Amino acid sequence: MPETGIHEIGGGITMNRKRIVVAEDHTILREGLKMLLSSNPDLDVVGEAQDGLEAIRLVDSLKPDLVLLDLSMPKMNGMGAIPEMKRQCPDTKVLVLTVHKNEEYILATLKAGADGYILKDASNGDLMLAIDRILSGKSYLSPAISEKVMEGYSEGRKTYKASTSLETLTDREREILKMIAEGYKNRQIAHHLTISIKTVEKHRQNLINKLDLHDAASLTAFAMQQGLVSR
Repeated sequence: MPETGIHEIGGGITMNRKRIVVAEDHTILREGLKMLLSSNPDLDVVGEAQDGLEAIRLVDSLKPDLVLLDLSMPKMNGMGAIPEMKRQCPDTKVLVLTVHKNEEYILATLKAGADGYILKDASNGDLMLAIDRILSGKSYLSPAISEKVMEGYSEGRKTYKASTSLETLTDREREILKMIAEGYKNRQIAHHLTISIKTVEKHRQNLINKLDLHDAASLTAFAMQQGLVSR
């Protein structure tokens, strides 16, 4: 595995096979997913990434049929990466593979443009079913969370809880919140996201104002509570 964490996988002719990119920062899990997907003759794993920024680059360069995407990754989380992937390649499907069962998190991810949402404790058969459904133009939700999504529409609620704290943040603000929680300084954030330090400082102030959290420790605690970073 290259140190950069980004990897385009060469291979033979794959005219009739669906091209898959695996974006997962845990090496053992990523290797297991590659083995499982490669066992299906109709699928071809053409690339892998260890963080959201690298996943976006792969989608732009490879134009895969589907991205199997973890949400909790370094530099940019999956939720922040999805809109950019869809902008670069609208035909690429995104199947989120995650441990997060929080209703607010599920709905925000679907709103960002994910085509499916499956939990990491699902069976291999469920994962392959989800991939097949999404590649067929359908959507997929793990049975364990489908009820939570339906609750979001019950009792007359017709939005994705836009008034919740997480939903008040822009995609860029979520990216920066995640990086703050991971311990990145303003200069490092600016470098990773290719923006100015002043822009980072402006977004950071927006986070403080919107969330009413006034130090890095409080912002980090909120990010952990929302599942943006691991505890």
